[in-house]
Amino acid sequence: MSNDIIDLLAETPADLAELRRRRPEAVENAQCSFAALFEPANPALIEALPVSTRYAVAAFVAGISGAQRAAAFYADLLADEDEALVAVVEDAVRAGVSAGPYTGGDFVTFGEGQLAAAFDFAHLLTFHPKDASPAAIGHLQEAGYTEDAIVSLGQLIAFVAFQLRVVHGVQVLAGTGEVREVVDKRAGSPDPGWTPAAATLQPEVVAPEKFVNHSLGWKPWVAPLEESEFTDEQRDALIKPERIGMEYFRLLARDPQALKARTLTDLDIFYNTEGGLGRAERELAATVASRLNGCEYCASVHQARSKEEGGDAEAIDRLLDEGVEADLGSDEWDAIRQAAVALTRTPFAFGAEHVEALREVGLDDLAIIDVINSSAFFNWANRLMLTLGAPDVPKRYR
Repeated sequence: MSNDIIDLLAETPADLAELRRRRPEAVENAQCSFAALFEPANPALIEALPVSTRYAVAAFVAGISGAQRAAAFYADLLADEDEALVAVVEDAVRAGVSAGPYTGGDFVTFGEGQLAAAFDFAHLLTFHPKDASPAAIGHLQEAGYTEDAIVSLGQLIAFVAFQLRVVHGVQVLAGTGEVREVVDKRAGSPDPGWTPAAATLQPEVVAPEKFVNHSLGWKPWVAPLEESEFTDEQRDALIKPERIGMEYFRLLARDPQALKARTLTDLDIFYNTEGGLGRAERELAATVASRLNGCEYCASVHQARSKEEGGDAEAIDRLLDEGVEADLGSDEWDAIRQAAVALTRTPFAFGAEHVEALREVGLDDLAIIDVINSSAFFNWANRLMLTLGAPDVPKRYR
């Protein structure tokens, strides 16, 4: 257990650690995701995004999110790589601490240079991913980040968002959750002056005007790999070979080690049905997180999957139409909705009252872990979809 970073940060009791391992691939591959993103095996990926930058960004994300234990953990790892950067991160955290997610162009900027640009992007992904645009990608490209580095950076920031939520959720379930001081939204620069760069893709899309209950397409702002460029490792990372036809997966394959670990985490969280929460309810949690984060693409996919698994179609459509405060007509579904909202809005909004509500509607601790995992994972997925590209309404639905 001590080698698992989520358990280490959460100080997970033995009984809950054992329950977490009822989803063994999720636990193992969350750990593999950490290794892939912070100590990748491919030297080219380290050259594109140095290890010191990786730990600095993680310490920054944890710090601005108020996760003090995780911030200290990443700061210690950073000190082993570049002790001088610890003070730089601390200064950036003081300038960037905030609450979220929120939208409306309240950008915060952290100065000049590559690391400052990474902090800018991390703040965007942490608190208002819905406000992402080709200009944010251009900002990284102008700072010198390659396409491979941008994909790895996006994965890293989104992974930490997931990690912090699982850690806090497990702590609350164990009765040891941190209580964070109330933090206001950080007033930032409404126009940081970012613009798309020459390398930034700006595809023509028809953006959805609302959350929809039909399929959507998705177009990237960062160049995906061509199928002819794929190595055996990149093909293996897809897990499902047919995904090579999707631009999203051809983009994430720029960091194959991270893509493979993320995909295997995803599959165990949502498809391992040995006890715990039902499939429809896991997909509900994914849809709630996506609705709150503003990810029309993810919401369109997972609302359909919840319905396919027997979920209440009318309730799901109300969620899409009315938002995350919609009455879903079931005590169980409303308890799951409220828990997913709290974990998404900020990990620390999730508290003992949410665990109690979930237990009152009959969920055992394994099922509550499934709620935590499903909600947390879509704080990973949404941040990739929202900040690396844009949804597109297929012609048949226009």
